[in-house]
Amino acid sequence: MKRALLVGAVLFGSQAFAGEYLVKYSNTRAFNMLNTMTTSKVSTIQMMDHNDTASLVLVDVNKKHEAQALASLLSQPGVEYIVPNFKIRAFTAPVDAAALKEQWAIAKVQAEKAWQRAGNKGSKNVIVAVIDTGVDYTHPALAPNMITGYDFRDNDADPMDLTGFQNPGHGTHCAGAVGATGLIDGGIVGLSPEVSMMPLRFLGADGSGDLNNAIKSIDYAVEKGAQIISASWGAAVPRSQAAPLLEAVKRADDKGVIFIAAAANDGKNNDKTEMFPANNGYPNSITVAASGPADAKPSWSNYGTATVHVSAPGENIMSTLPKNKYGNLSGTSMATPLVSGLVALMKAQDPSLTGAQIRAILQTTGAKVSIETACNCRVDAYEAVEAVMSKKMVVVPAAATIKPSETLALSVLHGKAPFKFASSNSSVASVSDNGTLTAASNGSTVVTVTDADGKTASTLNIHVGASSGGGNNPPPDNGGGLPDPGQPGECPLGDPAICQIICQIKPDLPFCQ
Repeated sequence: MKRALLVGAVLFGSQAFAGEYLVKYSNTRAFNMLNTMTTSKVSTIQMMDHNDTASLVLVDVNKKHEAQALASLLSQPGVEYIVPNFKIRAFTAPVDAAALKEQWAIAKVQAEKAWQRAGNKGSKNVIVAVIDTGVDYTHPALAPNMITGYDFRDNDADPMDLTGFQNPGHGTHCAGAVGATGLIDGGIVGLSPEVSMMPLRFLGADGSGDLNNAIKSIDYAVEKGAQIISASWGAAVPRSQAAPLLEAVKRADDKGVIFIAAAANDGKNNDKTEMFPANNGYPNSITVAASGPADAKPSWSNYGTATVHVSAPGENIMSTLPKNKYGNLSGTSMATPLVSGLVALMKAQDPSLTGAQIRAILQTTGAKVSIETACNCRVDAYEAVEAVMSKKMVVVPAAATIKPSETLALSVLHGKAPFKFASSNSSVASVSDNGTLTAASNGSTVVTVTDADGKTASTLNIHVGASSGGGNNPPPDNGGGLPDPGQPGECPLGDPAICQIICQIKPDLPFCQ
């Protein structure tokens, strides 16, 4: 079911589609029960969609009986949780039609030098899924690198980027930053001009989509062999409501797919204001802030020491637009696909690299800038590729924020065991011979490792202190590595008034305690 959404161009939504909810079930018996409950013509609950991979059903609930219907669903055996099918928006800014096709970002990150060091400009064996408003796959600068995708917005095999007042061609612009060929006169070049890009559309011409189709897009990308997902969109919702999205990112993590997400464009600290999928916290994920030509943070870019991993050029970025056009857009949306292209270039040199290892390389080789991220750095393509090609020893993770008494497992890339670890501030955190860091008190420390050949490598600052934004490590584990959407005191249904009514009907539900 499609609905027109009238929202401002600079907003990203967290509101729910009226009456639509995602129900997570735990087994076939529970699904059969849901199917029976929602297919009756007289039922106040109607099934609209089913995602077998995610064990989710999308239901439409009659607003007149919403609380009673939700209470009935929540009381069924095998129903794990229910969350609103909330809106998700692209992070974008208007096109600057007068801009020249100059790519300051390519020069800033030393892309040409990176290609020379690699001896190539990427590989068609690396697949990047651009999950967005679709892509104009006929654009001459993109067509040679496009592969089959899908449109989950309209449920067909044509993921064409349809422009509108709210969408100047967001997905096409992102695709150009990843992998425009650089072979068209007057065109542009992406960070990985040799690559395979899979266009997946779930955001419409109004720049918005829903949680259900975002999850289906991620699962499709994983199923069809993408090694990298580029996600320049999101919503500011409580972690409990984002549980199905977090589960999708976790499924990608389990398959080794690297998930690259935009930090968002409202100038907030993601350590304090949760943004999803940016704040997912999984090892395969890289969350990106934007930088400008002078390596300063644009006022609109989100940031965060605990939850944002790197920054990259995202201001006045020239790239492809639908119908063989080019133009400037600004946003963390533009910084994210640049990093996705760089990760694709790195994977082309060493396919075995994991997301956690690539994140550590980007952080330890990045140019130091005054932008608040885990590394306070802006990515440098040449230095990153040089580290890959020379097999530079790197500690993984290179940066993190953890709480007192928590532990962090450190590993070493391209080093010879046995290793010796040392903490620069043992009162903040100690580290064992096997690389287990144990946090003791608030502060910062740097861990240095020495390998059997005497080579050394160090982390960046590892911070110990409370963070409400998910940190650089997976969310607390409740048996599945995910937050409990029904934890006491937190309404997972998006409307506290509905939860109050439900708790009068079913006071034993977890969020009613």
